[in-house]
Amino acid sequence: MCGICGIMTFSPAAEIARDEVRRMNEAIFHRGPDEDGFYHGEQIGMAMRRLSIIDLSSGQQPISNEDGTIWIIFNGEIYNYLELRRELESRGHRFKTKSDTEAIVHAYEEFGVDCPAKLNGMFGFAIW
Repeated sequence: MCGICGIMTFSPAAEIARDEVRRMNEAIFHRGPDEDGFYHGEQIGMAMRRLSIIDLSSGQQPISNEDGTIWIIFNGEIYNYLELRRELESRGHRFKTKSDTEAIVHAYEEFGVDCPAKLNGMFGFAIW
């Protein structure tokens, strides 16, 4: 199983230390030695370690929507992501990858907090 980690603050005066997020990600190296990903903003840092089992070429994370306003780290599998992707494409969403992770980003963009109700699978994720 891959590993995901993150830290955030609601205080506009506080800033997340980039090194702190990197240290968290290094601490979960054993969860996924094949790849790592990192996103850092003023109020959030998120990272992941990937254990490549299926779809070795795509699925690099964190991943965002088209304009970079929504970011996700994810582990699991969405069984209905192709169906969901078709629905979202028909609503005007544009995809950069073929991954189920990106389908979640666009589902969140479209359905907000009701997004998980659209997902059939086993998963854990964090969205910013």
